Amino acid sequence: MEGMIGIQWIIFIGIAVVSWLVQMNLQNKFKKYSKIPTGNGMTGRDVALQMLHDNGIYDVQVTHTPGQLTDHYNPANKTVNLSEGVYESNSIMAAAVAAHECGHAVQHARAYAPLTMRSKLVPVVSFASQWMTWLLLGGILLLNTFPQLLLAGIILFAMTTLFSFITLPVEIDASKRALVWLSRSGITNSYNHKQAEDALRSAAYTYVVAALGSLATLIYYIMIFMGRRD
Repeated sequence: MEGMIGIQWIIFIGIAVVSWLVQMNLQNKFKKYSKIPTGNGMTGRDVALQMLHDNGIYDVQVTHTPGQLTDHYNPANKTVNLSEGVYESNSIMAAAVAAHECGHAVQHARAYAPLTMRSKLVPVVSFASQWMTWLLLGGILLLNTFPQLLLAGIILFAMTTLFSFITLPVEIDASKRALVWLSRSGITNSYNHKQAEDALRSAAYTYVVAALGSLATLIYYIMIFMGRRD
């Protein structure tokens, strides 16, 4: 068991390093492609509105949100929220990010199954996030006297891990929709489409690493729970 836990820590450190490298790569790509204009002068806001309208969506608002890489689609109030570096920028990065977030709006309008499933899990994950840390900590401290506490924490953590993996097809599909539309609408061309694709691929890697990290952590807690019998 001790050997397995040692291996688990090596995996943790490896994932942490990879996560840092992926984040640095994404930030570098953001800076690089934010300096390259699309050529048509359209801002992220313009791109978002056109993609929504081209897909027959008129009940989604496009707004701006503070920060960098804070772009997201909110299905609750039907808003595409673009960060300050995307909303008013006419760069290839802004176009790619704006189209990606609109890809989520299209998923919502088309009742894309993984997005629907993820949305249904949001209340559960919100509840789990509030309590799982305390349950896991208390469960480890009381492992020999009250192991059910740790088991409850593991179950809640498993829900967040499931959420991370369901997020993967949602994000990948949104990027695919974005890239197809960017090319079809003429916003990207043979010179800059690869750059938009590269930017969205770099963003997708962050979700992959997050999901793997969550899975590794879940396995670690399961090993502690099973090890109580040794």
